[in-house]
Amino acid sequence: MSVKTQLVVIGGGPGGYAAAFLAADLGMQVTLVDMEKNPGGVCLYRGCIPSKALLHVAKLIYEAE
Repeated sequence: MSVKTQLVVIGGGPGGYAAAFLAADLGMQVTLVDMEKNPGGVCLYRGCIPSKALLHVAKLIYEAE
């Protein structure tokens, strides 16, 4: 099997994911390669994003009281 692409992005974490989408938005044919079945990296699923979501909800609850 052969695939023709203009850009290969290795790693679907925050940087790779953003780079792949930017290149695609600019009209490039992009292939994103990641070992995980759901790209996004630690930040998206277990790190920064979930933590920020919890902090945001805590702030909303605090302000509502």
